[in-house]
Amino acid sequence: MSIQVFILSKLMIGKTYPYELKKQMSEPIPLDELGGITESKLYYHFDSLAKHGLIEPVEIIKEEHRPDKQVFAITDKGREELPNKIYKLFKSANDINDMVIALANIKYVDSEKVVTLLKEKLTSHKAHWEHIMKFENTSQKDKKSENLHELLIGYFTTKSDHSNYWLEEAIRQIEQDNL
Repeated sequence: MSIQVFILSKLMIGKTYPYELKKQMSEPIPLDELGGITESKLYYHFDSLAKHGLIEPVEIIKEEHRPDKQVFAITDKGREELPNKIYKLFKSANDINDMVIALANIKYVDSEKVVTLLKEKLTSHKAHWEHIMKFENTSQKDKKSENLHELLIGYFTTKSDHSNYWLEEAIRQIEQDNL
């Protein structure tokens, strides 16, 4: 879904075609490689968005000795659907990494609603972690089992604290209208 939000948000700015978006994603940081986004994935999502009436082909660019380029524009239906897709990204995200595209396009949604979603996610995350930490394995453990238990608890505690910190930071940045 984040690829579709990316495509729709780029089409909000202006018409484009899949290969052009692929080039934009690879400069100056190779976001395409980091996100595993291939040209074929972009074409697939362009086709899917077109089938759902969210984008439409508006032009074909013909160049000598080059394949034709089908240029797309966002439709009114696509403009209406973009905020819904962004909210869904925020709702389904497990951490900040899953929210990158949604955060980059926060200008298309109600930031107060996003803050509410993120605060709910943070509260749920903290409650879930507290529940897990209350669980104590009472079975007898040998030294290696104890070491493994400590290693995993340390890892997951650090990961949980890290996620909480960045969720809180995202909330703060949005509330201060910095994003």
